[in-house]
Amino acid sequence: MANLEALYQEVILDHNRKPRNFRVMENPDRVVDGKNPLCGDEIKLFLKLDGDRIADLSFQTPPGVGCAISKASASLMTTALKGKPRAEAEELFERFHQMVTGKLDEDDRKQMGSLGALGGVSKFPVRVKCASLAWHALKSALEGTGAVISTEHVGPPQTEGA
Repeated sequence: MANLEALYQEVILDHNRKPRNFRVMENPDRVVDGKNPLCGDEIKLFLKLDGDRIADLSFQTPPGVGCAISKASASLMTTALKGKPRAEAEELFERFHQMVTGKLDEDDRKQMGSLGALGGVSKFPVRVKCASLAWHALKSALEGTGAVISTEHVGPPQTEGA
């Protein structure tokens, strides 16, 4: 299991250092700005649809903004979903969310391919928002609802002023 966790960590580091689909897209159908005000992560997601299929998907972050998990998650997501039907993307969103919130067992995590590398964030509830920001931006883009601010909290409820 330690070897698998080391591989997962390397996948995250690789996608952070060399993010795939990290570019401003020309003539996107939808653009969504995602922000996590608690940690400062920001993403701009670009989506081009061909009917009900994701024809192209890319993202950008402001220079120096966004943690390794957030950038790696966006990179992995765009790689996994480009060319997929909308329904498959929505299903994968749900499975990804279950995984990062610790509701997906280890065997199902292994079925997630490279995305399984982000399953370890479930042990660190404050990092779930980092891993899911791009995914929430994608969901918003698919729904055509515009900007998304990730305020999702996982773990014990926070008290006012905490």
